[in-house]
Amino acid sequence: ARKCQISITSCLLLPCGVHLLGNDNSIVAASSFGAHIYRPVLRPLDVLPLIGTYNVTNPRGELCVKATLGAQYIVIIKKKSWFFNLDPLKVHVSGSCHRESAVLSLTLPDHAASLQFTFKKENNLFYVTKLTASLSPLPVCLGCANETYLGLVSPGKLFAASYGRSFRCKSTNVLQTSSEMSIKLVFLQMQAFGVPGGHYGEVDECLADYNQRIIPIILWAVAVGLLMIGVLTFLLLKENRTRGYERL
Repeated sequence: ARKCQISITSCLLLPCGVHLLGNDNSIVAASSFGAHIYRPVLRPLDVLPLIGTYNVTNPRGELCVKATLGAQYIVIIKKKSWFFNLDPLKVHVSGSCHRESAVLSLTLPDHAASLQFTFKKENNLFYVTKLTASLSPLPVCLGCANETYLGLVSPGKLFAASYGRSFRCKSTNVLQTSSEMSIKLVFLQMQAFGVPGGHYGEVDECLADYNQRIIPIILWAVAVGLLMIGVLTFLLLKENRTRGYERL
């Protein structure tokens, strides 16, 4: 992306002697001392995030967590929604793998943003027990305070799938992590505690995808059923009228 230089006329947002180099999604603050600080930029427009695939391996080099998703941070500031999309090319992936627990962490430079999934294995099932998020963006206006937004979702069993299979949800998931921040996940697919050959297993789809797939089939079946009832009713009425004419 084309870089642009933004001049700073006030020292309210960043220390004096700092200039900014950035693109559409992020800003790198560069000081005269050579320090560079990555800062996300909140935008007023909701744009679909890029999709990335992230892997965690165990100490033996075996893939134990694989996740494909697009992530967007939604921040409420003075009753207005602001958006920041996680850029897969800038994400640092880390995590850990154990027999019954695993962690996938996605972090931007300088910890400007993070997203962490905690997985648990229980019997023949795996699921996400906790999702934590943080975002430290540039202020949206001159004079606005620097804020770090923190959030947590701990629903119990989120994105559950059978062991050896993958969870997939093409529908959009919006998870409220705090009163000020939500996380939107799109085109989500994940598998934990073993990904043989590095490929996703058979799919356990989310309820929203199931409903989108099955409801049109149900409506079509109902329409066909009503049509058949109408045709049979017409034929029966026609037959009764014919018999009435014969008696006359």
